[in-house]
Amino acid sequence: MFGLPPVAVTVGLLLLSNVFMTFAWYAHLKTLNHKPWIIAALVSWGIALFEYLLQVPANRIGYSVLSVGQLKILQEVITLSVFVPFALFYLKEPLRLDYLWAGLCLLGAVYFVFRHQA
Repeated sequence: MFGLPPVAVTVGLLLLSNVFMTFAWYAHLKTLNHKPWIIAALVSWGIALFEYLLQVPANRIGYSVLSVGQLKILQEVITLSVFVPFALFYLKEPLRLDYLWAGLCLLGAVYFVFRHQA
């Protein structure tokens, strides 16, 4: 796809899908907190559709060169990479050292899942 390696396409699609999913899961806390929960759920569900339209092909493409475990760890790293800026800039959450520790734990997970691939 687009002449790029499958891993690059997978990372790009997962990155975009995570932007949609982060908004689906958390944006309603800021923008729809005055509405009934069912409205927030339906809006989130609509946003999540776009996430799935990117995530499903990403995993199918990625599975051609990565294991399921590698795909999952990759997804978690991307999730945290999208969530932290979202929490800081959109939700105005304070920067916490816990984000760094979580990132270091994920780096350990990346090491263990990808170490035999050479």
